[in-house]
Order: sequence, then C-alpha cells, then structure tokens
Amino acid sequence: MTLSEELIWRGFLNQMTFATGEELDREKRTFYMGFDASADSQAVGNLAAMMFILTFIRHGYDPVLLTGGSTSLIGDPKDTAERQLQTEETIAHNTECARKQIEKIFAGRKFKMVNNLDWTREVKILDFLRDVGKNFSMTNLVQRDFIAQRMGEGGSGISFAEFSYTLLQGYDYQYLYDTYGVTLQLGGSDQWGNCLSGVDLIRKTRGAEVHAVTLNLVINKSTGRKFGKSEEGTIWLNETKTSPFKFYQFWINSDDEDVEDYLKIYTELEKDVIDKITAGHCESPSSRSAQKALAHEVTTLVHGPARTKAVERATDALFGGLGYAQLTADDFKELATELPVIEAANNAEIADILVTAGLASSKTEARRFLTDSAVYINGSQFSSEKTTLDAADTLHGYIVLRRGKNVTALVKLA
Repeated sequence: MTLSEELIWRGFLNQMTFATGEELDREKRTFYMGFDASADSQAVGNLAAMMFILTFIRHGYDPVLLTGGSTSLIGDPKDTAERQLQTEETIAHNTECARKQIEKIFAGRKFKMVNNLDWTREVKILDFLRDVGKNFSMTNLVQRDFIAQRMGEGGSGISFAEFSYTLLQGYDYQYLYDTYGVTLQLGGSDQWGNCLSGVDLIRKTRGAEVHAVTLNLVINKSTGRKFGKSEEGTIWLNETKTSPFKFYQFWINSDDEDVEDYLKIYTELEKDVIDKITAGHCESPSSRSAQKALAHEVTTLVHGPARTKAVERATDALFGGLGYAQLTADDFKELATELPVIEAANNAEIADILVTAGLASSKTEARRFLTDSAVYINGSQFSSEKTTLDAADTLHGYIVLRRGKNVTALVKLA
C-alpha cells in the first residue's frame, strides 16, 4: 500500500496543495507539524495528528515536530471568541509537557524536535513587518473563514495579536524550509488557512514550491460531535489528568459503528489485521473484541505495556470473570486510582466500614444489606456468621468491598 493509498484508507486526507495524492508517493520529503501548548497535556485529538505523522514516517518521510512556545503565547484564533492569554511561565511549562509526551509517542523513531520560540524570541517588529507582513494581502486574510466569522455581523471581533497568528505560522514554515529543508506542512483541517500562509510566503520570498496536507477532523458518528470527550470531559494523554484506567475505558466503550474507523486512525495495525478484527466483531458484537483490541493498542501506545496489562486485569476483575485473588500488587494499585479507598482498623465491624465507604447510609441499612446477602468481599458473598474484617481478608493489602452489583470500594486495614 502506497502512502496516498494508506492515508485514504485510514481516513486521514482532508485537503492538500498537491494536484493528486500520487504526488505524495513520488518524493520522500522532510515535513513538519506543530503542536499547541495552551494546555499542560495533549489530548485524543492531538493523538490523531500523531498517528497521521507516523503514517508519513513509515513511508520514509523525515519529520520535524514543533512545539508552539511562541504561537501559544498569542493563541490560535478560535471561531467564537478571543483566547485568554497565559503567562510565559505557563506556556514554557506546557511546552515542556508537550515535548515529553511527543517524545514518548515517537520513541524509537527518528525525528527532530523544535520550539518556535527559539527563532521568534529575538525577531524585531520592523524586520518582521517588512520581511513577512509585506507579503500578506489583507484582502485575502480577512476572507479566511475564522477571521470572517469573527469580523462579520454578530462576530466577537478579533485582536491584532490573534490576527497575526497566521503570519507567525507562515514564518515558522519559512524558517524550517531555510534551516531543515522542510517542503511539506501537515495540519488539522482547521489549520488549512494557516498552512497556506507558509506555502504562499515561501513562494514569494524564496521562489520555491512547497506543500501542505491537512487531516480530517475525527467525528463520533453516533453523536455527530468532535471525537475525544467523555461525560467527564476531555480525554488527555497525561495520566494525572486522565488515568490509564479511564483512558482504557474510553476506548473500550467505543460505539460499534465507530470502532473500525478508530482502529484505522488510532493504531498502526495493518489492513489485513484490522479486517480480521472487524470480521470477528461482526460475527459476535457482544464480545466487543474490536473495542478490546482498540483499547489495548492505544493504551499501550500512550501508557506502555505494563500499565495496559494492569488496567486490563483491573477491568476484567471489575466487569469480567477474573477473580480478585488473581490480581497482582500493581493491579491493585491501578484499582486504587479509580475506586474509593478507605482505611479501617483491623477487626473493625463490617457494618461500620460499609457506612464509612458510602456503601450504606446507616448501620441499620448496612445490617439489612448483610442480612440480604448483598455484600461481597473480594468477589465472594459475605458470610452472615462473620461480623468483622481482619488481615486474613486482605489481598496485597486491600479488601475489595462491594454492595449489590457494582457499588465498590477498597478497604485498607490500618
């Protein structure tokens, strides 16, 4: 499968300056793609861009990956309103976070990392206006979709700072063309106009033809909304913002009509493998084999094989048939990030613990649950003859306490 064929099959291609996709197959280029640093973690949407990049790398293209230390200080214009400016210290921290995440995803691949603050920090305003600004037509710029929406009737308006963002991005492309021989920029579908700024600037100032290719926005078919959020909000790549367990659950809860698309976009699995997975899924949708394959691949990519194995075992213990006695100490640590954890004294009464854990509203209700055999420890029904919990009940220092089918907490005995 050629690069252009794979990009089409995976559903990546949005717009491009090439006349035909086959032009992508004729010459291995050095390309760049930028990552915003307005937050201290990249999100699932950024992960799609990273998989887009990996496709080019597999086909012999050389990547330059850019963290937007300077452009993030200005803020990529949104369609609706002005972005809230962040401090230089915040952006510097976010840029470092982006660098670490990108390096983790691209570990084992050859790539160059750059920060556009390194070459824009010392640029003088008069030089920038003469050398860059003079090459942009206001007529063309105000017709760009995001600017037209902001400046049109009912629009919120746009500051000169955000208006200048596209010039800065064009300047980035020119700098990378001069310094590293970059002749292709990749971007999200909302970056098409900004990508063209660099293409036009280099044509005017260097007399060279360079190109841009943009990535389709990933849409959840069942909701029609941009993909990458759960009921709790954005799904982040940083485990302190979205735990590996919640990250895994996000993927395993993918809708049947979307899962094949996500396998193509968010994994490097080849066509024959994905075809086999989806065929098996169609034969037995209730097994959710496609979702399990998707969750395994993406969680392994972002959080590594060890954490993935732990969250898979924790998931199987909570929702599948794996017994808690089969879990390792690391598995219990994973569970402890997701379940309420309470401390109790050795030989504490189970009724008191149920109340403390929020599994019963009172000791009277707790005793009723016990009488009705609705309480389980470590997956087994609690014996009516037993009234306390002690060290003999622990597994790797924890006791899994459940009331009913799915109200669960972890108990650590002091």
